[in-house]
Amino acid sequence: MSVAIISGSAGLVGSETVAYFADKGMDVVGIDNGMRKEFFGEEASTAWQRDRLKREIPSYTHYDADIRNQDEIFRIFERYRKDIKLIVHTAAQPSHDWAARKPFVDFTVNANGTLVLLEATRQFVPDAAFIFVSTNKVYGDTPNYLPLVELDTRWEIDPSHAYVKGIPETMSIDHTMHSLFGASKVAADVLVQEYGRYFGMHTACFRGGCLTGPNHSGTQLHGFLAYLMKCAVTGTPYTIFGYKRKQVRDNIHSNDLIRAFDAFFQNPRSAQVYNMGGARYSNCSMIEAIDLCEKISGKQLRWEYVEQNRQGDHIWWISDVSRFQEHYPSWKPNYDVPAILQEIYGMNRERWRKIA
Repeated sequence: MSVAIISGSAGLVGSETVAYFADKGMDVVGIDNGMRKEFFGEEASTAWQRDRLKREIPSYTHYDADIRNQDEIFRIFERYRKDIKLIVHTAAQPSHDWAARKPFVDFTVNANGTLVLLEATRQFVPDAAFIFVSTNKVYGDTPNYLPLVELDTRWEIDPSHAYVKGIPETMSIDHTMHSLFGASKVAADVLVQEYGRYFGMHTACFRGGCLTGPNHSGTQLHGFLAYLMKCAVTGTPYTIFGYKRKQVRDNIHSNDLIRAFDAFFQNPRSAQVYNMGGARYSNCSMIEAIDLCEKISGKQLRWEYVEQNRQGDHIWWISDVSRFQEHYPSWKPNYDVPAILQEIYGMNRERWRKIA
């Protein structure tokens, strides 16, 4: 028996990771105590996803445990011990704004929780692969000082710049404003690297931009594309913060991300850091995303514009994924933004219409 442990198993990336590795014949242990509801309210609850996993995947075992609780987590690891081959750590407090309201909760979930999982891995299964879902927010607002050019529907980097393919892992994480959320994720990110270097463990940080897909319980503070489409379908007003509505994000479908996890799992390395996103293949500005949502849903989005951008928010982010592709050349993304939005709409429209 080979076991995969997935933290945040009822979330977007967690739930699809559960399904993916269960389909590959592994027994999957999920850890998720439903804190997304505490973070963002009832509409963001992942209980429906947790219940679906328990109902539909026979090889799935769910634990309603808090990753900050060392005793609970260690008991889970001790129960499965050497059968554990993979840990995918997706659990997090993911919002800038929420972190500023409750910094102790944000830091303990993101940093302390990661430390508990790393130490459990080191004590019980040091040879297992440990994958951490980090964030591009570890770079703070440094990307905002890149030379950007204003186009009709987006900001774009100067075509002569070295980052024209996207932002690489060599960008500094120092001397920048991270937001408290970014700081707590930096702490976790560095811990994951250090456990790889110091203890020789198979660890990797996947620094994601916008991670998305049809299983996302999108909300105003987190889940850009899913929440935008939900607003279009339900008629809920959407608020855009700053940058003339031209801020750019790359967007990676959760299935593309999980296939990257699998590539690492099959041939793990130590203390790796990968920028991971849709790159040049899958990205959009806010204006472009709204246009796509309206075309796909057949409805006009109700939106309002606030001139003041969120502190530390990126104007332009496109990941350079070439380092990962150099290590794992068989991987490439399958979904672009139109395909992602079409799938989000197709799989959620009936559920959303019932609550409209």
